[in-house]
Amino acid sequence: MTRHETDVAVVGCGLAGMWAALQLADAGFSVTLINKGEFSDSSTYRAQGGIAGVADVRDRVADHVADTLRAGAGLCKREVVEAMVARSGAAITQLERLGIRFDRRDGDLHLTREGGHGRPRIAHVQDATGRAVSEGLQRKVTAHPAIRYLAHHMAIDLVVRRGGRRRPAIAGLYLLDPEERVIALPAPRVVLATGGAGKVYMYTTNPHAATGDGIAMAWRAGCPVANMEMMQFHPTCLFHPQAPTMLLSEALRGEGAILIDAAGRRFMERYDPERMELAPRDIVARAIDHEMKRQGVDCLYLDARPLGEATIDRHFPNIRDRLLALGIDIKRQPVPVVPAAHYLCGGVQTDLAGRTPVDGLFVIGEAACSGVHGANRLASNSLLECHVMASLCAETIIREGKRPPLPLPPWDASGIEDERERVQIKQNWDEVRAVMSNYVGLVRSNERLRRARRRLQMVEAECADYYWRHPVSRDLIELRNLVLVATLMVRSALERKESRGLHYTIDYPHRLPHARDTVLVPDG
Repeated sequence: MTRHETDVAVVGCGLAGMWAALQLADAGFSVTLINKGEFSDSSTYRAQGGIAGVADVRDRVADHVADTLRAGAGLCKREVVEAMVARSGAAITQLERLGIRFDRRDGDLHLTREGGHGRPRIAHVQDATGRAVSEGLQRKVTAHPAIRYLAHHMAIDLVVRRGGRRRPAIAGLYLLDPEERVIALPAPRVVLATGGAGKVYMYTTNPHAATGDGIAMAWRAGCPVANMEMMQFHPTCLFHPQAPTMLLSEALRGEGAILIDAAGRRFMERYDPERMELAPRDIVARAIDHEMKRQGVDCLYLDARPLGEATIDRHFPNIRDRLLALGIDIKRQPVPVVPAAHYLCGGVQTDLAGRTPVDGLFVIGEAACSGVHGANRLASNSLLECHVMASLCAETIIREGKRPPLPLPPWDASGIEDERERVQIKQNWDEVRAVMSNYVGLVRSNERLRRARRRLQMVEAECADYYWRHPVSRDLIELRNLVLVATLMVRSALERKESRGLHYTIDYPHRLPHARDTVLVPDG
């Protein structure tokens, strides 16, 4: 087993992970940046819309905060939201200094409006903001002498030192290299920036890497999770049986695209007559789901023709070209859409700097639940949260200073048997995603959730038995994490006896007067 050492191990290569790595490396820390795939496998890379922020003299921090709180359905932490939004203008400026060329018109930032926002405040790079941000950061981190970049390395688990009255402390983690050899990486600080868990569902806008790895590892390390029932479904995902899942940016509706049925009739006035297509995502997604069930159809339609060809060509060229490759001309015909799992608003319970109960362990970005998003994330607040959390996390580590590494025990592979077949991994993976899609989707019930819990308990037991008897592999590690995260989501959904934000249940259709986080704490 190979051993390395580092001041800080950062797991994940989206905006949160790369920005934290850069700040720490610039401050003189040795950083190991761990990516289980390629840079293009992150949710950041796929982000179309942009980054929300107060970057216009006509906008106010208080207005952005109010929109965020309204979308979060009473579950946001106001002081955390205020702290994030207060840094939003600086976040956009810092990304521009890094070389990210946001769209401008007449010298000023071209800001778009998206669902839930009271005014335009989304800075963007056409309709491929995430790719521009990711590629800009990638150039910096791969060239930095203090950053060691490990591609195609899978985090297996964290190592935590416990004992006496002292707080549990991170000692490092084990990695699986591309040849499926285990690497021990002692690290007195570990930053988990592993993204969300959209792959627990059959249909998701997330990359294949979104299997909840950081959440699962942090839970096994003893960290509580909060609001895991709050999975956001993006309202407008391309419905095309022969094409991979493709998100159609909310900025399309911000610029004037409308939702219609097959007969060309708008329907959002029945669900949110004031905001219509610009209502928050939970409302729009449930409206589409309800109309599909009411009409007995497989999809509804996003009509972007009201934007005009020039606006589509100028602001949405990537969406236009990807659809044309599938035979769909967005300038001349409505696009078939369905809701799909998009963003986990719950996660590991942290503060805005990503601190956890385990000393030296930080969780940032989508894997964290800092109180920013509450019961529903406001559009384009995700990249902003990634930047702000990464900045505060790095500032905290820099302020505390370097620490000596703790000893890491060798990886124990005793009693391991070679695999005879791997069909069980595929079967259990498919079963988890089917159970979650059928029973833990946009509309829930106690009976559906109990069925999901029973099936997941069986899969979890089978997975644990397989994990401890056979060599680790990427598929097995991801399945283990996926099952655990799915189980936490179901447990949290059963705990919430109301409908709020992204969690809607027919057994408790009303909102309780007082909002409370759903917090689960690991045994022991």
